[in-house]
Amino acid sequence: MHFLSIVALAALTAAHMEMKYPAPFLSKYNVHSTQIDYSMTSPLFASGANFPCKGYHSVLNTPQGRSVANWKTGQPYTVTLEGSATHDGGSCQLSLSYDKGQTWKVIQSFIGGCPLTPNWPFVVPADAPTGEALFAWSWFNRIGNREMYMNCAHVTIESSKPPTGGASFPWSKRPNMFVANVNNGCRTLEMADVVFPEPGPDVKKGSDRLADPVGNCKPH
Repeated sequence: MHFLSIVALAALTAAHMEMKYPAPFLSKYNVHSTQIDYSMTSPLFASGANFPCKGYHSVLNTPQGRSVANWKTGQPYTVTLEGSATHDGGSCQLSLSYDKGQTWKVIQSFIGGCPLTPNWPFVVPADAPTGEALFAWSWFNRIGNREMYMNCAHVTIESSKPPTGGASFPWSKRPNMFVANVNNGCRTLEMADVVFPEPGPDVKKGSDRLADPVGNCKPH
């Protein structure tokens, strides 16, 4: 019975999704990880106690928290996701933080259809600040419990010379990350892909099964 319980728990864990590239903190895909979280696919606590990043950004200034990617402003990259069940999709955001997770700026929103495929292209904004940053993939599933998924990685943003690409939209005007389903007064509706109140200038839409969130949903 104990063995069957472990197998059942493992199956539930595998049923969700996780970010593979860039490799998150404590991920099995992260070459710097010595303390691996094998439940990386699990959502954030409904209480919000481990927002952001499941609390794993606490290893930022340790050997486990070293940078896993060097990105240049204005250049295209691709986030890779891994998992066995997509919960019929949902909506995702990609965000950057330069203050160790206190504030987040959205650099790409996918409204609907995420994460139905493993690869999600984006461009680092041309005017994104350079330096060390936290990168986050966040996901609000379409079906199932009302949850928020979030994986974070340490990346290094470098300047392109000469500057190329990216939307001509001031960094300071970019919206903050959308946060819901973590005891913050905002929640998403089941059987619909959430429409982010402030998605930012870089948006891709992949669904017509859309719904606004409910409650106090001002971006975090």
